[in-house]
Amino acid sequence: MQTKPVLTLDDAKIIAAAAEAEAKMNGWAVVIAIVDDGGHLIWLQRLDGVAPISSHIAPAKAVTAAMGRRESKIYEDIINNGRYSFLSAPYIYGMLEGGVPILVDGQCVGAVGVSGVKSSEDAQIAKAGIAALVS
Repeated sequence: MQTKPVLTLDDAKIIAAAAEAEAKMNGWAVVIAIVDDGGHLIWLQRLDGVAPISSHIAPAKAVTAAMGRRESKIYEDIINNGRYSFLSAPYIYGMLEGGVPILVDGQCVGAVGVSGVKSSEDAQIAKAGIAALVS
């Protein structure tokens, strides 16, 4: 039987704190969502001033990254390049940049999804959070 690392609540707190710091440093109001490798929500944090819809978008981006084991931007690019059938893919609803998988020892243990600013900035925040855990 194989073993793999598992994302814990304490890990999520580390990621969330670093992601929040990145967002606040840049003056960005966002929602930060962290899910496990099955796409189940572990952490949701809504900073002051962010649009309410971001509370739905951030977890969707995280689920998409966790279930696909790749950044959600990849799906956005596939669709933008004309493969519209991806819009019907099951269980991945956040096909926008800003969902980033958390990889530990080559294994996906979860993902971070961020929503509230430009998609590239959402991804920057997610990556800053992950770097605090796996760097």
